[in-house]
Amino acid sequence: MPAVFALSTSWNASRYTDAKKLLFEIKQFGFSEIELGFNFTHLMVEGSAAACRELGMRVVSCHNYCPIPEGFTREKALPDCFSMASLDDGERASAVKFTKRTVDTAAALGAKAVVLHCGRVEVKSLSKGLMALYNQGFQKTKEFEELKSSVIKERESGYRPFLENTLKSLEEIDRHAKIKNILLGIETRVYYNEIPSFTEIGIILNKFKGSNIFYWHDTGHAQLMENLGFAKHKDFLDSYSDRMIGIHLHDIKGCSDHKAPSKGDFDFSLLKPYLKKDTLKVIEAHYPASGEDLIDARGYLEEALK
Repeated sequence: MPAVFALSTSWNASRYTDAKKLLFEIKQFGFSEIELGFNFTHLMVEGSAAACRELGMRVVSCHNYCPIPEGFTREKALPDCFSMASLDDGERASAVKFTKRTVDTAAALGAKAVVLHCGRVEVKSLSKGLMALYNQGFQKTKEFEELKSSVIKERESGYRPFLENTLKSLEEIDRHAKIKNILLGIETRVYYNEIPSFTEIGIILNKFKGSNIFYWHDTGHAQLMENLGFAKHKDFLDSYSDRMIGIHLHDIKGCSDHKAPSKGDFDFSLLKPYLKKDTLKVIEAHYPASGEDLIDARGYLEEALK
């Protein structure tokens, strides 16, 4: 029996304010399971529950923050609008508060897990400059290596208090997730100053053994870390797949990710030994992927992972 793939609403959420219409479009391309993305309003979350019942669909996961925090537009309500690593007590408290609310959303909708971004080290982010050099074909140049060295040194110089605050925040959120019987997926990050780094994933998982905190693998982000020379994609899987509850499946070309699987350069067969039957498998393709691209992606993944 082929694996079941959910689709992240990040694919089409920006085109809709009505949850039923949004989900109906997804259903037309053969998906009955979804991850509820981070740019849903309260009304859209409420509408999703009724629409899922009517359309015979199921929410398997939610992406923090869902619904969007008060005071933010949908465009500004990104998963990092509040950092749970922040040294500002008010911001960190807001990150915890609204993450707990996402856990409540997941529980109310019958989802299994919430996908988390875990904050960032507040240093000047040089990652975009590094990505630009890579995309221009300069990854083997002295300029690239010097900038990469600066990126690493910048983060290393100040990460400790931010990581400590992430751990403190996760402790609070985990207590709430246990009450609600929701699992928390710590997602592979895309920018080097974000938390967790490759090593910090292990620190978090070791600290929270026996908790509701697990690993959420992201194919595009892990491959980006490899392309830029920070960590090997396979090392993420070898090290953390035993604690992996879910995976975001999207393709990447150079440093441009969130492409529909089969539209980039990543070999998805790499994932096959690490995925279990109950691993949540979520296609996270973004615009301009078409509905036909999603159908192709699902067929491609079924073949690559069978």
